[in-house]
Amino acid sequence: MGPQGSTRIFHAEPASTLKKSARVLITTLVIFASLTQVNQIVFRLTQSTFVLISGRLGAVYGHQQVLLFGGVIIAVFSLINAFTPTYNSFVAVRALTGVGGGLIMPNAVAMITIMVPPGRTRNLSMGFFAAAAPVGGWVGAIISGLFMKIEKWQMMFVFIAGLSALLFGLLFLLLPREVPVDKGGKIDYPGAGLGLSSLLLFNFVWNQAPSAGWSTPYEIALLVLSAVLFCTFLAWEKYVARDPIMPVTIFKAPTFTALLFVVLLSYMSFGISLWYMIAWEQILRGLDVMQLAIIWTPFVPGSVIAVFAAAWLIPRIAAQYIVALGVIFVLISNLLLATMPVHQTYWAQTFPAIIVGSMCPDLVYVAAQVIASNSVSRKQQGIAGSLIGTLNLYGNSLGLGFAGTIETQLLEQREDKVYGYRAVLFFGVALALAGLILDFIFVRMPKDEREGWDPDDQGAEDIPVVGATMRTDGAATGVENTIAA
Repeated sequence: MGPQGSTRIFHAEPASTLKKSARVLITTLVIFASLTQVNQIVFRLTQSTFVLISGRLGAVYGHQQVLLFGGVIIAVFSLINAFTPTYNSFVAVRALTGVGGGLIMPNAVAMITIMVPPGRTRNLSMGFFAAAAPVGGWVGAIISGLFMKIEKWQMMFVFIAGLSALLFGLLFLLLPREVPVDKGGKIDYPGAGLGLSSLLLFNFVWNQAPSAGWSTPYEIALLVLSAVLFCTFLAWEKYVARDPIMPVTIFKAPTFTALLFVVLLSYMSFGISLWYMIAWEQILRGLDVMQLAIIWTPFVPGSVIAVFAAAWLIPRIAAQYIVALGVIFVLISNLLLATMPVHQTYWAQTFPAIIVGSMCPDLVYVAAQVIASNSVSRKQQGIAGSLIGTLNLYGNSLGLGFAGTIETQLLEQREDKVYGYRAVLFFGVALALAGLILDFIFVRMPKDEREGWDPDDQGAEDIPVVGATMRTDGAATGVENTIAA
C-alpha cells in the first residue's frame, strides 16, 4: 500500500470473517430479495439505466448500504403504487421503483462474490441470482393473477411492499458492519448525468416510437439529443473526468467490446421472445393472467437446469461456447414461436419454446461475467460487471422498442396482428443469429478451473467487483472484503 494522503487505500481482503452458515443465509436472502422485483418488466427502462452507476455508488458508500437503500425504494414506491389515482402517476411511480432495482442488482452481485469464493458454489450462486429475475416475473404473474380476481387488485402492490420490507429488513439485521472499498472516493456525477440521460432518452425514443410515430418532431429531436449526450459522455470520460464511471480504455480490452454486443443482442432477442409469447397467448389465444402464469411454469425448472448447467460447464469448456449455447436456445425459442399456428395445442410449440428460452438468461449472464472478468484489467473489474448487468436489462427494454416499431409499421400496411407478431419474432431470430456470429468470430476465453480464493486476490489495489469474478489466472478478480473483522 502507498502512504495515506493523496493516495486512496482500497480495502481488499477476499477472506470473509463470517461463518459459512451466515454466508449461506445472507446469500440466500440476497437472491430471494431480488425476487421482490416481480413486476420488473414494467420498470426496466430506469432499472437498466441506474445499474450503470450503482456499482460505483456501492464502492464509495458500501454495497450493503446501497442494496438496502434500493430495497427501501422498492418497498416505498410499491406501496405508493397501490394508491396512485391516474395512469400517468402509476407509470411515473413504477419508473421510480425501477431505480431501486438498478441499485440492487450490481451490489447484490458484489456481495455474493465477496461472500462466496470462486468455484462451483459461486457459479451456482451467480446462476441462481441470474434466474431470480425471470423466476420473479413468473411469481409476479401468479401474484397478479390472484389479485386480479379481487376488486382491490391494487393491494398486490401492498403485498410486494410488505414482502420487500420483510426480506430487506432481515438482511439489515443479519449483515455485519461494512467498510466501503473506496471510502471517501469521488463519484463522477457529471459523467453519470450525461450517461444516464443519453441511455434514458435513447431507450425512451425507441419505446415511444410505436405509439407516437417517427413523424413526431420530438422523436427525432430526442434521438439526436441522446446521440449528442452519449458522445459528450464519452468525451468527458476520456478527457475530463478524474474518476470516470466508464473509462473508454475498457473498450480496448481483447474480446470485451464484442462480448458487449453479443450480450446486448441476445437479451434483445430474449426480451422479444418473452413479450410476444405473452402477447400471443393473451391477445390471440385469449388466456387470462392466471392461465398465462400456469403455462409459463416450465420456465422455472428450465432456469434452474440452466443454473446447474452453467456451473457444470464453466470449468469444462471455454466460456464463449456457453454464451453461444444460450444464444442458440433463444434463437430456437423465437423460431418456434414465429412459426406456430394461431391456435394450436400448447405442447406442440409453446411449451418447448418456453423451456428452451428459459435456458438463455443464465447461460449468457454467468458465462459473460466470466469472460468480462478475464478480459479487462484489475482496476476495471467493477465497471465490466456493471456493463454486463446494464446490457442484460437494457437489451430487454431496447429490443421491445425496436420490435414495437417494426410491428407498428407493418400494421399500417396490413391489418393483421399475427403477421406483425411473426415478423417481430423473426427479427428476434435475426438478432440472436447476429450475436451468435459475433460470439464465434470475436469472443475468446479459456475455461475456468479455479476453486477457492487465489493468493493473488489479496492485492490491495483491487477495486470492487459488481459482476461475477472468476478468472483463470486468478490475478484480477478484484474482490474486496467489505466485512470488518
